[in-house]
Amino acid sequence: MLLADSLQLALRAITAQRLRSFLTLLGIAVGIAAVILLTSIGEGIHRFVLGEFSQFGTNVIGIHPGKTKTGGTAHGLPSSARPLSLEDAASLHRLPHILAVTPNVRGNAEVEGNGRTRRTLIYGVNANLPKIFRSTLQSGQFLPADDEGSARAFVVLGSKVKNELFGSENPLGQRLRIGGLHFRVIGVMAAKGQFLGIDLDDTVFIPAARAQELFNREGVDEINVAAEEGVPSTIVARAIKERLIARHGREDFTIVTQEEMLKTLSNILNVLTMAVGALGGISLLVGGVGIVTIMTIAVTERTGEIGLLVALGAPRRTILLLFLGEAVALSALGGLLGLLLGIGLAQLIHFALPTLPVHTPLSFVLLAESVAIAIGLAAGVLPARNAARLNPVEALRTE
Repeated sequence: MLLADSLQLALRAITAQRLRSFLTLLGIAVGIAAVILLTSIGEGIHRFVLGEFSQFGTNVIGIHPGKTKTGGTAHGLPSSARPLSLEDAASLHRLPHILAVTPNVRGNAEVEGNGRTRRTLIYGVNANLPKIFRSTLQSGQFLPADDEGSARAFVVLGSKVKNELFGSENPLGQRLRIGGLHFRVIGVMAAKGQFLGIDLDDTVFIPAARAQELFNREGVDEINVAAEEGVPSTIVARAIKERLIARHGREDFTIVTQEEMLKTLSNILNVLTMAVGALGGISLLVGGVGIVTIMTIAVTERTGEIGLLVALGAPRRTILLLFLGEAVALSALGGLLGLLLGIGLAQLIHFALPTLPVHTPLSFVLLAESVAIAIGLAAGVLPARNAARLNPVEALRTE
């Protein structure tokens, strides 16, 4: 039997029972649509989260006081670990492949200015912060490169803080009171937006030494380092580790590279994407069961036709391929319908909720259609084998 004749017979068998065939392929379509929709949302969130972290660069290295593996100070618990200092940060400037270093002292305090008061997040940093975190200024300048111990009382405002305190007025040169200290405004940061729910514009930047005085602290919360692009972060991290061990006498700190963090985060998000895709795949199994059921019924209904084909000389391999082709055609058509439905729903959700990232990679589309065809092939094997094994004489006697 020619391939064209086999395809024609398979399509006729499908169109002869339109409602039954449609319901069968609908089971596959729903499964494919569920997989595409869930994986599109998962992949979109994956790209969004990695993009949020990558906006600060992939060459950032953070040093935190306390050794995490031995119970450091990550959760604010008492520790005998030596705190990181401004001198530790200064000592890292001279290491190879390091572009910029800034200490970081964080706290929350009331900011008073222009007759208004706002409680906000205070960052104690130095002049290198814009280089490390790719920040830009809206007006004025950032903190000058003063000596850490004698930094002048200057302040740079986040765009939201500026709007809350000064509105449309120019804040440059104005005096502010933060806690019990007075500062002069020298700059306003450009709007940065949200980062995983944190408003990056609702911040204030002052010199790290002034922040230590403001919050009555001896050490710093962390040290941030920007390494040269193209240099493996492990090399820079190893040099930082050796320098700080030489200063502290032991490894009582934790080094976290942006590269390692992004890799770990990507692996976690990949697992979550596969997990939600597997949940949608349950519907594909249901669709496969539907194909087995329908093809078994088709074999029973077409026993006489099978006997006639065998009597006319059709080999059993042709009968097998005929019913396998019908099962694969049903699953392939269901897969295409599911792809259209899944991608359409994903884009509809993105249109209704623009903040929800949705992305459907081509690899997911090809994989989903391949899985649909494979399920049809697997589901059609048993009914097709039963059809090919029928005794032609007994089959012809069947009404």
